[in-house]
Amino acid sequence: MKHGLKAEGFFTTEEKKRIRETTHDIESRTIGEIAVMVVESSDHYFEAEVIGGILLGSLLSLVISVSYFHSSIWSYIPLSFLCFFPARLLFHKVPVLKTAFLSHRRREHAVRLRAVRAFYEKGLYKTKKNTGILFFISLFERKIRVLADSGIHEKIGQETLNKFATVVSQGIKDGRACDALCEAITEAGALFAKHFPATPGDVNELPDRVISQ
Repeated sequence: MKHGLKAEGFFTTEEKKRIRETTHDIESRTIGEIAVMVVESSDHYFEAEVIGGILLGSLLSLVISVSYFHSSIWSYIPLSFLCFFPARLLFHKVPVLKTAFLSHRRREHAVRLRAVRAFYEKGLYKTKKNTGILFFISLFERKIRVLADSGIHEKIGQETLNKFATVVSQGIKDGRACDALCEAITEAGALFAKHFPATPGDVNELPDRVISQ
């Protein structure tokens, strides 16, 4: 998964159609509701922008002070302040630069919180018999989370959901994101059909399209 990818263009039009059809097919055989969401980043990471801006701004100020002002401290300090703003803007415009200032734990935490927020924003907690499931892909962090409501957890458990996430993650690394996602959705659907078969009058409660933000 490459940094800088746009969520809207992560899957092609044909791939989005295939994912939508796979989701629709699965949901026609179960009361479970599946949602797929792709985001460019789970957090803005403002602290990384500030730290990067300070360090890069200070370095630029040092170079300018040494080159043009004979290493004067009186030029270095105001130049550091002035250089901070364009340096921070650079980190804002080129997110991949932030990775040097972000721990694995910080990124994991951000993805987890964003996935949970998406789960509630998209109404997956309102589904019939609490059978909503979210495949959440965060591009900047290169992380995939699979979240499910209480009804699914009782029958399947988080360990199985994590296996679905691993399937998608490996597929993305191998350049076959759509294939892997459809495979994971199909496997999840087989379990849903077993534990939560379709009932008369069942309706599609959530859109089947890929949600991009």
